[in-house]
Parts: sequence; structure tokens; C-alpha cells
Amino acid sequence: MESPYDFATGNTNPETFPTDALVAAAEAAIPDVARDLNIYPGKLGHPGLRSLMAEREQDREGVAVDPEHLVLTNGSMQAVTLVAEALCQPGDRVVMEQSNYPGTINAYRALGIEMVGVPLDGHGMRIDALAETMKRLHDEGSPPKFIYTLATYQNPTGAMMPRSRRLELLEVAHDYDAIVVEDNCYGDVHFEGDKPPAFYALDDSPQQIYVCSLSKIFAPGVRLGYLYARPPMLDRLLARRHDAGPNTLSAAIMTRYLGGQLWAHCDRANAALKDKRDAMLSALEAHLGNSCSWSHPVGGLFIWVRLPENIDLDALEAAAAQQDVYFARGANFQLGNESVPYLRLAFGFPAVKDITEGIRRLGESGDQDTA
Repeated sequence: MESPYDFATGNTNPETFPTDALVAAAEAAIPDVARDLNIYPGKLGHPGLRSLMAEREQDREGVAVDPEHLVLTNGSMQAVTLVAEALCQPGDRVVMEQSNYPGTINAYRALGIEMVGVPLDGHGMRIDALAETMKRLHDEGSPPKFIYTLATYQNPTGAMMPRSRRLELLEVAHDYDAIVVEDNCYGDVHFEGDKPPAFYALDDSPQQIYVCSLSKIFAPGVRLGYLYARPPMLDRLLARRHDAGPNTLSAAIMTRYLGGQLWAHCDRANAALKDKRDAMLSALEAHLGNSCSWSHPVGGLFIWVRLPENIDLDALEAAAAQQDVYFARGANFQLGNESVPYLRLAFGFPAVKDITEGIRRLGESGDQDTA
């Protein structure tokens, strides 16, 4: 039985899941796609969903996106892994934020990639540190195969990289002729403020590779993501794809459901997620405000909490588990699994009342640890 106070995993909100509308979409989509289900989908995937996701990108970014340059994948992690497989050999280097998504870390580690971390601040990857890192790697004769960044609602920190810093990152990338891989899986889980442009919208060169997903705006169980790249980079990536294509049935149902209402769906889902974020921020202030600090994300699903330096994380984790409370330790997000005085709290799945109670219990667990 799952805990109502599980803040460890970035699941989406079951309370706003459109069960009845999705059933209707499936009933309408299956007859339309029945013949296609007997055919392998090919390397690009369902044309209807590719067109819809191209519209999504055009609406947000204000630049033309060709559906023929957009590739559906089995969630965004397949896209992240496919890019690395196409561009890297074991022993190659990739530059990325020092704190990062464990799925990417584990995938790159399994591929034998050397991950070179760049420190972050409240606005994401530090460009001064990126420039120093790129120079060092080039001086060593081992330049990175690409720069990987979660620039929007960075996981785990929640940081949003502003437009000015994105332009600076592109300048560094141009100086070293580096490919930029942007993972924007949280980009439309947006609560307030402006959305800085994606890198491909700021730079029309084929050195830009963009990864996105339906896992966060809809649900991870549909297993649909995509990558966008312009030729000749697109051809290089597709040459590495050997899985016969993505899920046609899931793509057809999502096309039917989201067609004509994608942004209305996002608005409904985001309003409920904002309430959950606000509930967690309020509970943190009430129960951990005297000892901890934390991020105030304007989107995404996570809050990054800094603990006191002298905290015993093993003891805190054990005490919290006794209270049925679970969180993700900061070490899980470090390229070398270094122990850091941080934890990540996910607010998407638990109910508001459980967020409030769970953070109260977490505060009590911390009090026990320091008693």
C-alpha cells in the first residue's frame, strides 16, 4: 500500500486525471487507428500526435516547427538515451548540471559516459563555470560530445534559467562548436511568470536537440515523449533508432483527447498543482522554517530543501519512514552520489491535506533527529 506522504517520486496528479474524457477519446480513436495497429509505426511515429506536438511547440515558442523533424519516443527518457547513444562512445564526456535527474545520470553511467558537472545557482547552470569547464576539457584534448541542460524547472532544484543566461550559454556553445541538448519535460507545468524561450527557438542551427514529454502535462503511464532536431542532426539520431517505433495506440488516444484543448488541459492541471505547491510551501514555513531553506519554483513538480549542515540524513530518513513519510535524498541527484545537505520533495501526487500533514510529520522527524 502506497503512503499518502510519499514525496519521493515525481508522479502527476491523480485528482485531475480526465478518466471519462480519456475513455471517450479511446472509444473514438481505436476505430480510426485499427488498421494502423497492424503496421509497425516507423521511426517518426504517429503523424497526428507529431503534428499536435509541433503545434504545441509553435504556440509556446513562436517559431515554425516541422512535424517531420519531430520524433515520438517511449517517454522522454528514451529520447535522452537515444541522443547519447547516437552521439557518444564509452569514455566520451558530456557536460551537464552538477545536480541532475537520476534517470539521466544512470542512463549515461550505463553507457560508459563520463559526466562532467557544472555548478548551479538560483538561475540554473552557471555560465562562468560552464565556460571554464569547456575550456579545460578542450585544453585536455577531450571536448564534450554535448551540453545537456534542464534549463526550465530544473530537476531537482526547480531553477528557471532566464533568457539572458540562455543566450550566454549559446555563446559558449558556439565558441566551442558544441551541441546543446535541452530536456524540457517540465516546460508546460507552469504556474506564474514568463516562459523563457527554448534553445532551438533562440538558435536555428542543427546543433540544437530538444527533448519533451507528455508524462508531466498528462501522465507518465502513457509513455510518450519526443525529440525535435533539424537535419542533418535528425538523420544522425534516427540512424540509431532500432525499436520499430513508438506506441501507436497511446499516441492516437492522446491526439484525440488533447486535440483542440491542449492548453485548456494544461491550465486545469496546473491550477491544481499550484495549489499543491502552495500548500507545501506553507507547510514548510510552518514546520521547518526555523531550520531549513528551500526553492520557490514557478513550475515543475519539486521543491529543493536545504537542511542544516549537521543533519544526520540516515537518522532523518529512518525517523521519517517511521512516520510513513518519504523523500528523495540530495545525493541521488549528484553525478558522483556525493552526500549533500539537501532533499527533494515532490508535490504532484499527494492530496493537499496529505501534503500538509506529511510536512508536519517531516518536521517532527527532524526534531527527533536533532533532539
